[in-house]
Amino acid sequence: MTETTTPASEPLGTPETAAATAGAPGFGTGEPAVLVLEDGTRYEGRAYGARGRTTGEAVFATGMTGYQETLTDPSYAGQIVMMTAPHIGNTGMNDEDEESNRIWVAGFIVRDPSRVVSNFRAQRSLDDDLVASGVVGISGIDTRALTRHLRSAGSMRAGIFSGDDAALSSGEQLAVVQSGEQMAGQNLSSAVSTVESYSLPATGERIGSVAVLDLGVKTSTLNYLAERGFDVQVLPQTTTAEEVLALQPDALFFSNGPGDPAASDQHVEILRSALRAGVPYFGICFGNQLLGRALGFGTYKLTFGHRGINQPVLDRATGRVEITAHNHGFAVDAPTDRVSESSEGFGRVEVSHVGLNDNVVEGLNCLDIPAFSVQYHPESAAGPHDANYLFDRFRDMVIASKENGN
Repeated sequence: MTETTTPASEPLGTPETAAATAGAPGFGTGEPAVLVLEDGTRYEGRAYGARGRTTGEAVFATGMTGYQETLTDPSYAGQIVMMTAPHIGNTGMNDEDEESNRIWVAGFIVRDPSRVVSNFRAQRSLDDDLVASGVVGISGIDTRALTRHLRSAGSMRAGIFSGDDAALSSGEQLAVVQSGEQMAGQNLSSAVSTVESYSLPATGERIGSVAVLDLGVKTSTLNYLAERGFDVQVLPQTTTAEEVLALQPDALFFSNGPGDPAASDQHVEILRSALRAGVPYFGICFGNQLLGRALGFGTYKLTFGHRGINQPVLDRATGRVEITAHNHGFAVDAPTDRVSESSEGFGRVEVSHVGLNDNVVEGLNCLDIPAFSVQYHPESAAGPHDANYLFDRFRDMVIASKENGN
């Protein structure tokens, strides 16, 4: 295995340019740090956030803004996130935009951290929160070169080393990275789910109750459900099918979350039980993958995934193209050229949405039972609001189901 500072084929960055820019104003401290990928590629930069070492899956997010929502999205647990936008941190951090009660990323990579906070809503700096949360980061590397490398080679295990760990030999650092767990096969829902159930009352005209299985749910999602008239009951991922049905909810919702859907068989069985009982269902992101598996489809790992707030998706029913927020490294393996029959006995299923960059399945719609899902984040935190109507569609589906006596 050849160890390089940057990919030899990349014209966008060299060891010389990395060294020259790493100490420039705005590129973090003068303390050294290194990002090591499992294929031996190394990127030398400057320490950012907490000092020490961290490992996880290296991925990139393409949003020009919304870093606070990204950091506090539980779906990013276990991942070292690189922002492709070059200048990060200028709007600081605040208490209003957080999507959970903590930062979840395993590590953070930026090219040029802002030297000042310049926003009237800011309460502290991004660096302050990274340090307080113990998130090890790196700045001053050529993020364009890293993005191109991950697009070519795929997301992979990685580690960031700073402080005393920056002095480890390259071989020792690589050994740490290669001893880490692969994302495939990991069930991370237990790490991000609530431990105890809790509820939110409907803030819009009440239509009923929805049981939300928390697999890494975001605050905005719960607020949107409450605004559509649902009393929201948030449940731990350890909840059983019997416990869900005992609540007699008017609807069931599976949230976004991290990990491999193939490692969440217990959640698939909960969903199958609810669908057989006629409970209307809406799932997003991880919840889309679990619906796919409940219906009998497989799932697979994408090469580098979709992460960011500028992903084009086609709604095949309307022909409308939506710009949407994504964070997923796995996808449903379902045919996009025809209506399929569920092998689990749930009737006809169509792929309702597809990604226009790569034709990946981005939504499922059941034609014979009240259930649908999308692979992206319609709560748009952060991101465009093109897909917010899906919460209205869910509300309408639940009302129609109740009128039909289900």
